[in-house]
Amino acid sequence: MQRKDFIRLSSLGFLGLYSCGISNFKSKTETLGIQLYTVRDAISEDLEKTLERLAGLGFTQLEIYGYNGTFFGKTRNEFQMILKNTGLKVISSHHTTGILHKDRGTLLNSWEQSVEDLHFIGAEYMVCSYLFPEERTAENYRKLPELLNHSGEAAHKAGIQFAYHNHDFEFEKFDESDNIYDFILKHSSPELVKMELDLYWMAKAGIDPLVYFEKHPKRFPLWHVKDMKAGSKDFAEIGNGTIGFERIFKAREKAGLQYWFLEQDSSDKDMFESIKISKKYISEHPYFK
Repeated sequence: MQRKDFIRLSSLGFLGLYSCGISNFKSKTETLGIQLYTVRDAISEDLEKTLERLAGLGFTQLEIYGYNGTFFGKTRNEFQMILKNTGLKVISSHHTTGILHKDRGTLLNSWEQSVEDLHFIGAEYMVCSYLFPEERTAENYRKLPELLNHSGEAAHKAGIQFAYHNHDFEFEKFDESDNIYDFILKHSSPELVKMELDLYWMAKAGIDPLVYFEKHPKRFPLWHVKDMKAGSKDFAEIGNGTIGFERIFKAREKAGLQYWFLEQDSSDKDMFESIKISKKYISEHPYFK
C-alpha cells in the first residue's frame, strides 16, 4: 500500500478493515443466499423483476423450487439467461418424491431429465424437499432411504450432490429405536444422501442440531436459516425469534456446512420488509459469515 493510501484509509477509519482483508469481507458479503419459496408470491407475478430485486438487496445465490420440466414456466435456456442478466447463481433445487403427486421433476418422474436440466444451469445440489401428509406412512418411510439413494446416484453421475430437507414430522417416533430422521440417516448412503438442515423445523421439534453434528459429522452441507417466535412458534425474521444462531454457526465445520439460505415461509409483514430485517441482523453478526 502506498503511503498516501495508508494515510487516507487511516483518516477514514478503514485501516482495520484493510488489515483484516477487505477482499475477504467482500467475498463473504457476496455469497448471501435465499430460498425462492420465500418470495413465491412475487415470483408468480414477475419472475425476472423479483430476481432483480433480490440481486439489488445483495443476494447472489439461490435455492429454487417447483421445477416441473420448466423453471417457473421458462425453458432452461430462458431461465439461464435471466440468471445471467441478474447475476444470480442457482446452488440448489427442491423436489418432491412423486409418490403422491406424479409430476415431472419429482424423484419418481423424469428424474434423469431433472438432473440434466439442473446440471445445465450449474446447480450443485438437488434436494428432496418434502413428504406430503398423505405420503407419511410406515410403508413409505421404509422405502424412502432406497429412493433417496437411487436419486442420489443419478445426481452424483452428473456431479450434483443430493440431499434431504427436514421439517418437524421426521422427529416423530418411527419404530421402537428410531425417529424417521434417524432412520433416513442410518439407512441411506452418507456419500449419496446429505442432509439440508432446516433450523426452524428442528427447533420446533425441540431437537438440538449439535447432537446430530456430533453423530453424523460433515453430513449437513446445506442449511435453511430462519427464526421462530416465542410462544406462538410462528416464523420470524432472523434475530426476532428464539433460535441461538451463534452457537449453531460455531459448529459449522463439524456439520460440514457449505451453503446456507435465508428462508421465511410466511410473514405478518411485507415479505421484502422481513427479508431486509433478516439481512440487517445477518450483516451485524459476524458469525453468519
